[in-house]
Amino acid sequence: MPQYHAKVFVTLKPSILDPQGRTVERALSHLGLSASGVRVGKLIELSLEGERAEVEARLKDIAENVLSNPVMENVRWELQEAKESAPA
Repeated sequence: MPQYHAKVFVTLKPSILDPQGRTVERALSHLGLSASGVRVGKLIELSLEGERAEVEARLKDIAENVLSNPVMENVRWELQEAKESAPA
């Protein structure tokens, strides 16, 4: 059965205050490293097994209903077929 590697990216919607982003922005400023508009998000990686269409549907459900809050967060994902590991 095919194996897939998924990356799920979760970020706050632009209208939501990002206190972590503000803290990072201030820390960068104190270090003399100017940056603005800093936003902090999450990256979740997972492995899934099955036929691609079924895996895509399952990943969509997981990303939208478990890993993110659609009221406050945007979510996107990438899905790649896992590379076969070389035999030992």
